[in-house]
Amino acid sequence: MILVFGKTGQVATELQRQADVIALGRDQADLSDPQGCAATIADLTPRVVINAAAHTAVDRAEEEEALAQTINAAAPGAMAAACAHLDIPFLHVSTDYVFEGSGQRPWCETDPVAPQNAYGRTKLAGELAVRASGARHIILRCSWVVSAHGTNFVKTMLRLSETRDVLNIVDDQIGGPTPAADIAATLLTLAQMMRAGGMFGGAPSAATGGTYHYAGAPQTSWAGFAREIFAQAGRDVTVTGIPSSDYPTPATRPLNSRLDCAKLQSDFGIMPADWQDGLRAILKELAL
Repeated sequence: MILVFGKTGQVATELQRQADVIALGRDQADLSDPQGCAATIADLTPRVVINAAAHTAVDRAEEEEALAQTINAAAPGAMAAACAHLDIPFLHVSTDYVFEGSGQRPWCETDPVAPQNAYGRTKLAGELAVRASGARHIILRCSWVVSAHGTNFVKTMLRLSETRDVLNIVDDQIGGPTPAADIAATLLTLAQMMRAGGMFGGAPSAATGGTYHYAGAPQTSWAGFAREIFAQAGRDVTVTGIPSSDYPTPATRPLNSRLDCAKLQSDFGIMPADWQDGLRAILKELAL
């Protein structure tokens, strides 16, 4: 049995679509109660635990950092400790926001971390707690998650296009949009391989796991992503690129969200997601 923390989020929804999992919503597992989450793992004794839940409201986290710290750091740390006690794999979704976001080179797993906002700080704290737990774990850092459900950039652009034919979109933040369906499929593959204790192509054992990057390709800006959304959806919307300085937000966003996914491909044979194909599937689901 695969136990998933999260039920209505983008990745958790896709996990439920793709596999027979037990997904726990907030009413069954409240991440603001870390020890309660750990107790749930002890009670259910699953084969694998995937944490697909988080405090993801980036701007609100600036005012709620203590709560975000509990949900994004203390809770996964407690979950991982419970998994260590049972000797079962723990998979945890993290973010490119753990990096400081400058430069143009894609971030590697071994690059120094320096989060620039509360969300990034709490997600980094979660990574550290998972590593310190002693659990066999995989931390999967992702970027720019999108799907046909939940709140995300694709749905926001489509909503705005209903009433506007010109939009100003940030053009100096570069990254890889990542379909939630592909993240879910990757997590399930990793869970299976961790259970089997092996890596792709006879590489070293996955007994202890590690940190990996998974993001969509090719790289683009938010403005470039918006243009592709409108092109595929058949919406006549003009997108004007603007700098981040023209669109201030409470939380600082990284200009460089590029993630180097070569390690995941080498160790597990998992290729970066093709976000353009993923976008087609999302729009088809939305009947566009």
